[in-house]
Amino acid sequence: MGRSGVAHIFAFWESRAFYDSFMARSHDRLAAAQSGTFKNSQAKLFDYRFDVKTGFEPRFTDSDVVRVAHCRVHEDRAEHFALMQEKVWNPAMAGSPGMVRGMFGEAPGSEFLVLSMWRSAAEHGKYRAERVERLALRAQIEADIAALAGDIVQLEPGWIV
Repeated sequence: MGRSGVAHIFAFWESRAFYDSFMARSHDRLAAAQSGTFKNSQAKLFDYRFDVKTGFEPRFTDSDVVRVAHCRVHEDRAEHFALMQEKVWNPAMAGSPGMVRGMFGEAPGSEFLVLSMWRSAAEHGKYRAERVERLALRAQIEADIAALAGDIVQLEPGWIV
């Protein structure tokens, strides 16, 4: 039996027009070529809202892991959630040794993506152990979030294009 696991693939688009063009012209052909290599594919498109730390760019060669958090937020709490990300979470992550950069995105239906890049899983683990519980209380995260799916993604250098 083959090894099975979860793969997270992040693609960054310069504009919605380029994304739409790719989907219209190339996606189906590429997907057909990969038929049978994966199952349970899920795709979601998020619009960039702001940087986590500063100067986000989709460059992964200086990071070992990515922390991805996909948050579905109560509709009446979406603006509060975004404000807390900007005022509470961002400064804490930006001030953590080992945090490289990240971005905060939004999709229709009060869904958000927080992507943060770290030099190592150990650096992210240290930040998590020292700060997350206190920050969650300060940001009132339990009142905002309806559902949260997250993962620590080990980057595979051979997949970086």
